[in-house]
Amino acid sequence: MAQVLEFKLPDLGEGLTEAEITRWLVQVGDVVEVDQLVVEVETAKAMVEVPCPYAGVVTARFGEEGTELPVGAPLLTVAVGSPAVGAPARGGAADDALSGAADAAAADETSGNVLVGYGTGAAPARRRRIRPARDVAAASPAARTEAPVARTEASAGPGTGRGRSLGPGQGPEYEEGPVPVISPLVRRLARENGVDLRQLAGSGPDGLILRADVEDVMRASTATAAPLAGPAPASAAARTTATGLGATFGSTREGAPSAGSGSGTRVPLRGVRGAVADKLSRSRREIPDATTWVDADATELMNARVAMNAAGGPKVSLLALLARICTAALARYPELNSRVDMEAREVIQLDEVHLGFAAQTERGLVVPVVRDAHARDTESLSAEFARLSESARAGTLTPGELTGSTFTLNNYGVFGVDGSTPIINHPEAAMLGVGRIVPKPWVHQGELAVRQVVQLSLTFDHRVCDGGTAGGFLRFVADCVEQPAVLLRKV
Repeated sequence: MAQVLEFKLPDLGEGLTEAEITRWLVQVGDVVEVDQLVVEVETAKAMVEVPCPYAGVVTARFGEEGTELPVGAPLLTVAVGSPAVGAPARGGAADDALSGAADAAAADETSGNVLVGYGTGAAPARRRRIRPARDVAAASPAARTEAPVARTEASAGPGTGRGRSLGPGQGPEYEEGPVPVISPLVRRLARENGVDLRQLAGSGPDGLILRADVEDVMRASTATAAPLAGPAPASAAARTTATGLGATFGSTREGAPSAGSGSGTRVPLRGVRGAVADKLSRSRREIPDATTWVDADATELMNARVAMNAAGGPKVSLLALLARICTAALARYPELNSRVDMEAREVIQLDEVHLGFAAQTERGLVVPVVRDAHARDTESLSAEFARLSESARAGTLTPGELTGSTFTLNNYGVFGVDGSTPIINHPEAAMLGVGRIVPKPWVHQGELAVRQVVQLSLTFDHRVCDGGTAGGFLRFVADCVEQPAVLLRKV
């Protein structure tokens, strides 16, 4: 007799409480194996493919693509054990997938941690798309009654959009053609604001449609509609309620004007933007931070990088050289590679350096983490930065690659700015900021010369150390930037 088990959206870590279904990887009636990937969801931090801890036949799915679900909400139900009553015989492969699953489920309701990248105690299974007759779903009348899955979706291959039925106020119903869009957020933004991606020429590489392209169309539509609206007061029916990344114009609540002039654009703090807001607000509330900075002559560091890359072999990035300097400085000043336990009133100095680095992506600011950075050489650091940066741009970083950093390196010089006062990435104790490297007048060997100058900023938690330690760390970093040979002499 088949046993129907319910698989719920698992805890995705880092305090994340919800996720949006972006793509189903299985259909009702499919046979799945333990740890087979069944759904792709998007959290405020990354895209995550979620494996199912059961082996059996999918009898129901909960939620359409684009639906946001809280952690603990049902994702799907699976019939395990004997073939469902009334279902046609499936043969050896399907029977093998179902046999014994009920005993395993009774002994242990799940196979372990269901997050990709953490493992579940079994090797990942290959996806199998065996499609028995649809009356297999009859194995679970309760699931069929409680969770009907109504879908209107276009079949889509890689790189294509997906159409779906839209609710009131979400724009016209249409199906996107084979347009060059990678980000599901861009597709969602277009759907919810009635922007037809087929009519857009993308500004990204090879015509890739970016979020900015969709927002330009939205702003143009707003500017065109604004003179027609007139000064009439907004009513409940006239107001546009923000959905997803959309905007709200008019009142914040019935009869109450919005802040400022009474009209404007309201952007919900959701997704990556909301996660960043929560993280930085907590940092400011809990950490008594201070910032110190110094200018350094980076000419020799830049020359060293040119020489290393001219010697052949893998290319070395500037970020990797700075990371190598950071790990050496943290070995000398371990107070800055720590965190504070206020309940125990202890400072915990950490043995490993897991180096976070700020990366600006189309989805917003994320901080991928290079594990065991202290044990890597410059080439290994460079390769790992490149891999994580590419995953960040594609939105495929796993929660494990976005958590657990002990110190953060922030190269905001790529934005063309000289300096900043970084906000510590809670619960770390410090962050090093690096400005742009530009030619400036500099006294070199007693004479005025034009040198490549950079400003370095260190924000630190004043609970873990005083200014002397922070200044020593920053001075060591500056010395290594000015004379890379110092790294060989002092480490």
